[in-house]
Amino acid sequence: MVKDLKKGDTVAWETSQGETTGKVIKKQTSPTKIKGHEVTASKANPQIIVESSKSGAKAAHRPSALKEKS
Repeated sequence: MVKDLKKGDTVAWETSQGETTGKVIKKQTSPTKIKGHEVTASKANPQIIVESSKSGAKAAHRPSALKEKS
C-alpha cells in the first residue's frame, strides 16, 4: 500500500492488459463521477484520481491498488 500520495507522483496499477503507469491528479474524499462511473470516495475511504501516461484517461483507484514508481 502506498501512503501519502501527492499530486504529480508517478504510480502504477494493474489492468486487464497488464501494468499501467500514470500520475496522481488528486486525492478524492467525496463522491464524484468519472466518465459516467460513480466514485464512492469519502474521508474514511478516499480514492486516488490518476491519469494514464498511455491514454490520458482518468480513473479512480483505492490507495492500496497503486504502487509508487520512481
